[in-house]
Amino acid sequence: MEKKFLKLKNGETLAYLEKGKSDNVLVLIHGNLSSSVYYRPLMDRLPDNLRTIAIDLRGFGDSTYVKKVKSLKELADDVVLFLQALKIPSANICGWSLGGGVAMELAAHNPDIVKKLILINSTTHKGYPIFKKDATFKPIIGEIYHSPEEMAADPLQVKPVIDAIKANNTGFMAYIYDLTIYTVNKPSVEDNVLYIAETMKQRNLEDVDYALASLNMGNTFNFYKQGDNTISNIKCPVLHFWGDHDKTVPEYMILDNIAALKANSTYIKFEDCGHSPLVDKPLQINVAILKFVL
Repeated sequence: MEKKFLKLKNGETLAYLEKGKSDNVLVLIHGNLSSSVYYRPLMDRLPDNLRTIAIDLRGFGDSTYVKKVKSLKELADDVVLFLQALKIPSANICGWSLGGGVAMELAAHNPDIVKKLILINSTTHKGYPIFKKDATFKPIIGEIYHSPEEMAADPLQVKPVIDAIKANNTGFMAYIYDLTIYTVNKPSVEDNVLYIAETMKQRNLEDVDYALASLNMGNTFNFYKQGDNTISNIKCPVLHFWGDHDKTVPEYMILDNIAALKANSTYIKFEDCGHSPLVDKPLQINVAILKFVL
């Protein structure tokens, strides 16, 4: 499956993978430190009577990074422009981890575009906070960073990853994935080499980390800013996934999203599953998604 490229009217060019032909479209939005390629376990199993498109977000994978990202809504706006360029009037939108935040922003601001929403081990709609650290590297709750540049110096969660990307230290990145993502199963050696190579292409880590921390679609203060309550604009059916061994996104974040979208939510909790059901539960997530969108 080779990547295609599409130039948007805002000057960015998005790389993407595509499979199948149908008026029923499923758009896959990846998480942080990843790309469209991470969706291959799902795409390989999806039928051709569903048009499936996995996008490299701006600054990830093989997409361009002409303009710096300041919010997850900007990434969502890119997806809207992408769909418009392909003349796709509406689609099912799926977001994994950080991609869940992008998907929620898309659905909240473009309800006419989103048929159904799928959130895989998603960040909460109130953001994923990164706080300053004390001398022992423990978070100082409430002590926030005031810019992406300041956040880039975070000694635990951000700077080591930025340094690894700059040095193309694939061994360190694979170690981070084993520690935080692949806590149950691991991809094959061949697939893992491919995935980590995609991760190393990211050019916007401090920008999207800051955008994710300051995301707030709720109606309360989240340390970074007051919420705008745009989560209440989402009226479409929502399918939530979470794995009980997820060390990256705690279940309270999933439950927070469900509480905000409870009138339209279905929750599937996988046992013996980490942050990537795409690796840990590929057959089960495939069946559940197909049942939801077809």
